[in-house]
Amino acid sequence: MDSKERVQLIAKACDDKRADDIVALDMQEVSLVADYFLICHGSNERQVQAIARAIKESMDEADIHVKRMEGFEQARWILVDLDDVVCHIFHKDERNYYNLERLWGDATKVELQIAGNSR
Repeated sequence: MDSKERVQLIAKACDDKRADDIVALDMQEVSLVADYFLICHGSNERQVQAIARAIKESMDEADIHVKRMEGFEQARWILVDLDDVVCHIFHKDERNYYNLERLWGDATKVELQIAGNSR
């Protein structure tokens, strides 16, 4: 599975837990950190943790190793590192504050194939 397919799988896991405003950015031309960033948010700490768990379970089922997960206990900004894809799961208040989409404004948005993407 290539990194673009992995982004779609992660987006579906986020959508299954009703993550809001799921955005994928193609970082290949703007950063050496990862090929893609996936950014979403939940409305409370419990939902943010549920989204992170869903990503981990989805990756385990696909036999993809989660390199690292940071911020799970506080659930204000959880970073899930999958090497070529980095997923940022925010609490809605933190997302507005950090505004990664603006920070990485040079990155191209990736169209996601999920039903809830229009939420």
